[in-house]
Amino acid sequence: MSVIADNIRFFDEKLRDTPCRLVAVSKTHSPEMIMEAYDAGHRIFGENKVQELLEKRDKLPHDIAWHLIGHLQTNKVKQIAQFIDTIQSVDSLKLLVEINKRAEQFNRTLPVNCMLQFDIADEDTKYGMSYDEAVALLQSDEYRNMHFIRMTGVMGIATNTDEQEKLRGEFRTLRGYFEKLKETFFAGNDDFKEISMGMTSDWELAVAEGSTLIRVGSGIFGARNYNK
Repeated sequence: MSVIADNIRFFDEKLRDTPCRLVAVSKTHSPEMIMEAYDAGHRIFGENKVQELLEKRDKLPHDIAWHLIGHLQTNKVKQIAQFIDTIQSVDSLKLLVEINKRAEQFNRTLPVNCMLQFDIADEDTKYGMSYDEAVALLQSDEYRNMHFIRMTGVMGIATNTDEQEKLRGEFRTLRGYFEKLKETFFAGNDDFKEISMGMTSDWELAVAEGSTLIRVGSGIFGARNYNK
């Protein structure tokens, strides 16, 4: 069995008795490496860039549930709206309007799963909304009239640090946002259930703090190749 398959099996074991699932982050890694994870039974993969996702999708089985986890520009939405399973990085009403519009044009039988990305990190490089911005989005008439998206939860990227308490605080902030939005806007809505937080370096802490989706790249595929 390959190292990648062994890593998939490791996470399957670790997450077995939790509500958390694994998103295998395959950015910069080859279709052949993705197939090793696929052959080990994995089906949820995350990509950061639309062009790279398109190139890989053509070479891989179409029962893969692709998650777009990187910043998404509105002019790129039409390229993925027909097939994307989940867009984790919704950070504006403008983007959500475009996702709904393009999904409607393709007359999707299933809506696009969308997650609200929050800025929880103590870094200027991260994207994401504030809590008040998310509330304004969910209160808007535009959102209420969308029929081709399904709001499934929240996502956040923690600060790149080894400080456990800082990470724990950021994860708890995101979970708090989720709980307030659930109570206010999604009470009784079983679709709104996801908290996407945690990566290779901090996934165990994220799971302990309530993550339902961890985004793991190098912990499965090894170090990324940015020179490909």
